Amino acid sequence: MPILEARHLCKVYDTRSVKTVALDGVDLSIEDGEFAALAGPSGSGKTTLLNLFGALDTPTEGTVLLDGEDLASLSSSRLAELRLRKLGFVFQAYNLIPVLSARENVEFVMELQGVPGNARRQKALALLAEVGLGELADKRPLEMSGGQQQRVAVARAIASEPRVVLADEPTANLDSDTASHLLDLMERLNRDRHITFLFSTHDALVIGKARRTIRLRDGRVIKDERKAAS
Repeated sequence: MPILEARHLCKVYDTRSVKTVALDGVDLSIEDGEFAALAGPSGSGKTTLLNLFGALDTPTEGTVLLDGEDLASLSSSRLAELRLRKLGFVFQAYNLIPVLSARENVEFVMELQGVPGNARRQKALALLAEVGLGELADKRPLEMSGGQQQRVAVARAIASEPRVVLADEPTANLDSDTASHLLDLMERLNRDRHITFLFSTHDALVIGKARRTIRLRDGRVIKDERKAAS
């Protein structure tokens, strides 16, 4: 069973009597353990598709399944539970809480899960060490570089032990060297923890690292390529 599945997915935004078709009949399955990229220019629909997979938006037509569950059939509380337990998110703008330290940002999702204080502190410190930021645990986001903030975001994303991490343009604000190190980190987490990673991107570095590239244009999948196993 795919971990994520889209069936004839359509999304139309209707603003001020202007209709914009963001997705137009997308059929797509993401298997457990994949390291895949949704690629395409701005306006191709890749971020919309990522948001639908993450239960952050609802389709106009069609079906989204997460681990076999039809998201449209679920209550808002169940959707919140799925986002908390099965999904991790990495955003282009990092989305860290500025008044919290790196450790507290990583702890936040575990606090929502009800993990006791000492256990979540120890786990947050271990995760920050894993992403190479153990010495910056007490720093706040504005005291860190963009690459360091994005590593905190990755640690936060995996703190809940999700099945899937959805990463929207995670390298967009990073220089190429920092982006390459971040992608190496995500690849290692994918391999060692068997976390599925799905990116939306137009970055050639991300596309080069992905083992599968799904190319979109005008809301449709135009090409789906898998790299041969090395």
